Amino acid sequence: MKHFLIIFYLLFISFSYSQSSKKSINALRITTAPIIDGLLDDDAWINAEIAKDFVMFRPGTGEKELENQKTEVKIIYDDEAIYFGAFLYDDDLKNMALESATRDNFAQVDWFGVMINTYNDGQNDTEFFVQATGNQADAKSTIDSEDFSWNGVWTSAVKLVDNGWIVEMKIPYSALRFSGEKVQTWGLNFHRRIQSRKEQYTWNLIDKTNGAIQQYAGILTGLEDIKPPVRLSFNPYASSSYTTFDGSNDFSTNYGIDLKYGINESFTLDATLIPDFGQTAFDDVTLNLGPFEQQYSEKRSFFTEGTELFSKGDLFYSRRIGNTPTAYYDESNLAENEELIENPSSVNMLNAIKISGRTKSGLGIGVFNAITEKTEAKIKNLDTDEVRKVTTEPFTNYNVVVLDQQFNKNSSVSFVNTNVLRNGSFRDANISAVLFNLSNKTNKYNINGGVGMSSINEFGEKSNGFISSVEIGKISGHWQYNLEHNLQDTKFDKNDLGFQRRNNFSNFEGQLSYRIFEPTKNFDDYRITFWSELNYLYKPNTYTGNHLGVNYFFQTKKTKIAFGGNFQSSIGKQYDYYEPRVDGRYFIQNTRISGNQWISTDYRKKFALDLRIFYANRIHENNTFIYSEFSPRFRVNDHLSFVYSLSYSKDNNDKGFVNELEDGSIIFGNRDAKSVTNAISGKYNFSTKAALSLTFRQYWSPVTYDDQYYLLSNDGTLSENNYTSNHDINFNTWNFDLNFSWEFAPGSQLIALYRNSLFNEDEFSDLNFKDNLNNLFEEPMLHNFSIRMVYYIDYNNAKKWFKKTS
Repeated sequence: MKHFLIIFYLLFISFSYSQSSKKSINALRITTAPIIDGLLDDDAWINAEIAKDFVMFRPGTGEKELENQKTEVKIIYDDEAIYFGAFLYDDDLKNMALESATRDNFAQVDWFGVMINTYNDGQNDTEFFVQATGNQADAKSTIDSEDFSWNGVWTSAVKLVDNGWIVEMKIPYSALRFSGEKVQTWGLNFHRRIQSRKEQYTWNLIDKTNGAIQQYAGILTGLEDIKPPVRLSFNPYASSSYTTFDGSNDFSTNYGIDLKYGINESFTLDATLIPDFGQTAFDDVTLNLGPFEQQYSEKRSFFTEGTELFSKGDLFYSRRIGNTPTAYYDESNLAENEELIENPSSVNMLNAIKISGRTKSGLGIGVFNAITEKTEAKIKNLDTDEVRKVTTEPFTNYNVVVLDQQFNKNSSVSFVNTNVLRNGSFRDANISAVLFNLSNKTNKYNINGGVGMSSINEFGEKSNGFISSVEIGKISGHWQYNLEHNLQDTKFDKNDLGFQRRNNFSNFEGQLSYRIFEPTKNFDDYRITFWSELNYLYKPNTYTGNHLGVNYFFQTKKTKIAFGGNFQSSIGKQYDYYEPRVDGRYFIQNTRISGNQWISTDYRKKFALDLRIFYANRIHENNTFIYSEFSPRFRVNDHLSFVYSLSYSKDNNDKGFVNELEDGSIIFGNRDAKSVTNAISGKYNFSTKAALSLTFRQYWSPVTYDDQYYLLSNDGTLSENNYTSNHDINFNTWNFDLNFSWEFAPGSQLIALYRNSLFNEDEFSDLNFKDNLNNLFEEPMLHNFSIRMVYYIDYNNAKKWFKKTS
């Protein structure tokens, strides 16, 4: 039967998708646009059809809305925009949640959402949300993701009345992409969230047991003779920054512009010229004792907005652009009479562009290109005062191309290519992959995966690598399961423009899960997943380890408390080929058993609490690890709230890599490591357009090694060794941000930021918490003040301004 399913998935070309349960509504063309004031009293609304009879989406499915909380929506349009007017009945406004928040943030508040699919392809929605406070949020969503980093420019207003609240929305066609056909048919659904009961209703029924949300859109008809406008907008910016550090001062001013242009009805070009990322949020840096690079999330808006196509295949890690130079200069290479006077730790990006979109036939095309400037270290000869330059990163071009053909409203085939070209004899890289994600007509079964190849050219030597993955499973109903295989050979390398911790593996995985879709007597939701994994090296084909466990999640019906966790173990000897840091060498570890438990109380309450505890034990090695986190949150009122987090971990008798000697000997040490993290965030929302926010994080991790070190033998065991050295570590980071943001006009923003930070790493791991803080504050502190203003200019509005002026 399984062989038949695989053949069926690979050969089927098309199928019809049932439309029988879809609601339909006709949009009314108007000649005079309504005033967006939250009152549906304009003549334009009088004859519009009404979308009504909403049904529950969660926690239940299909239950009718209450009569005293029914929802009615009208739709009208003209040559400039489409308008939505919603009356959300509620005779109990005193219990309505009304916590204030800023753009794209969902607080404890009721909200109304419009999900538009202009090509009615069942896979790609543009979402617009209005909260009862008037706050806006918007996103691009696909079957796989929901991207709130995308920001359209549109208008809305909210009015609270005696028997409910009213939402009025104007969405300009410039915020949408659609075909130029005379008659349009769009997919459409509405969502309403009633936060006081944690219930969500939709206009068109969504069956949570089968398929994706996008596939359950209703139908919007009546759109005729609307022409896609010139989609051209500019975001010029100006910023100033003043920095003091260790007695030196620096003042800088930057100017630049971001541009967005609709090439046609399907594709958009985004460009940033002379980018400025000076106000990017700090990373949550931690001490890394492992063999793999740490991964941090992208926080630069140009790289986070509208990148759903570029995430295909997980080949694009935008943090590579502008990161540390590939040949960052090592001071150990200096001669005795030389001094390193300049060694940039990051590379400046000159410009970047994105072209992305999707045709009516479902073909998505994405092209990304960025250019970084040449970066050099400067070295001074102390005898002659001559300064020589060493190129640490040449002029470099980064490029990504994605072709993604969607079909049958639930399937796709994709091609992805990433390319890095560095000027001169530096390393170049090219990665290509073909991906597939296929589901059958009823969305019951799915097969997905892909194959890829890397080609690296470094100093004239070429290296080709290979990757493959395949997963097949049942994706609907209470019981779901999948089987998966992932393989990378010894030479596959995507790290020039992607993120890859390791290669040379062949892993087999399986999952079996059970979940509910309707509330029970005691629970709104719960799911339990059993999983297992067998790990091998690809070359040589040898066993390395196993993992098996169970994950669980529950949410109670009455108290709305969520809790969950997991238990997992690795049974028998585990062969770690990565900790030794030398190809072919491995370290043997024994069975490990661990358990994780967390609980989260109801965020609707003024006071809520998150707790987590994790414990692990490695059998026969006296190695234990414990992690705990305590995070209370308090909402003072609807404008002011705070979240505090204290986490603590301790790893006793952990054995790990310390050093590789000149003769090839690999030295391990036995260490006790702990970490303490204090973090606090607070926000005061003056309105939905202006907010003051505070973010603070202090991280401390001391590591103490025993005096006795060990030699790693060829059979993976450790034996006592006479190696002596001090490898104790005392690692500290401190970051504080105070930020004021004000959206003074649609799409336009003023941001003022004060930031200070400290960093220290030394060997004083025996200090207590107080003495360690005193030690940290002996380091020079960086202070930074910056202000940035961005102004949104839409070509169509600017054209009207010039006409009025004339």
